[in-house]
Amino acid sequence: MNITFHAPAARTRATTGSHKQSKQYAVDQDMEVDGEQDGDAEGTAFKDPTLHVVTPGEVITADTAFMRGHGTYILDEKVHASVAGVVDRVNKLLSVRPLHTRYTGEIGDVVVGRITEVAQKRWKVDVSARQDAILMLSSVNLPGGVQRRKQESDELQMRNFFMEGDLVVAEVQAFFGDGAYSLHTRSLKYGKLRNGSFISVSPALVQRCKSHFHSLPCGVDVILGLNGYIWVSAHVPQNLDEIDTELVYSNKNKEDITPNDRESIARVASCIRALAQEFIFINDTIISFAYEASLQYKLREMTKKEIMQAVAAEAVQSVNNMKG
Repeated sequence: MNITFHAPAARTRATTGSHKQSKQYAVDQDMEVDGEQDGDAEGTAFKDPTLHVVTPGEVITADTAFMRGHGTYILDEKVHASVAGVVDRVNKLLSVRPLHTRYTGEIGDVVVGRITEVAQKRWKVDVSARQDAILMLSSVNLPGGVQRRKQESDELQMRNFFMEGDLVVAEVQAFFGDGAYSLHTRSLKYGKLRNGSFISVSPALVQRCKSHFHSLPCGVDVILGLNGYIWVSAHVPQNLDEIDTELVYSNKNKEDITPNDRESIARVASCIRALAQEFIFINDTIISFAYEASLQYKLREMTKKEIMQAVAAEAVQSVNNMKG
């Protein structure tokens, strides 16, 4: 009698029952299990996590072997997404990376913010973070640069320093226990902002540089806040010895801002919006190239989408040519 030996069949991969019950992840959503023991999903892996886009409330998995991370919550023993974004997995930890995120700061960051509230011995500042930052009265310079301990009389005059709606540039000094940022404006280069225009872009587009205070060749100053808030203003003295310390908290703009200065400020602001619209990293170099590229267009044309695209493309090309 002839005996035939067949090759051993390949081991089948088991999938957890939870993935048979739901249609999470339309394309490659099944969790593959290698080396499964007693039904535990050891070695479970998503094939391509970068493709897993979820919306708030959507079920990520019903497998109880996974732990919830940032951007997720557990309901009925299932892991749900709390934000719209991309699923990230590290071993057994599932988290969702938001498509649009708030500013996450670091100590030493230069930020531009708006005063939202005057409280006891502190100001609350909107810096595009998850919660308002705190600027303590003890963390600001007194008018005239006087160095002394803050007194009760200073607390009564807090609105003479900063009031609701004022724009300020400050530095992240520390973090509080609840995650809020502590700011300071002890240097004369920080403080109240005047004589300019405010622009808000995504924090991810502002490139970290050695300095975030720039004077462009066109006679315009730019402060690139790492929180995505940008201030474009008329030129102010960069030498700290030339700054009038008595006018640090003044609410009056310069009286000698010419129409040409105003047009330059508006043009630079339009160039920054054009770069942000095309998701291009923003720094002083590419802003200068974008400004030069925009001179062939009238200022009122800078709001047209095709013009903004052309200016951004020419600026990128100029940067590439400079790099060789």
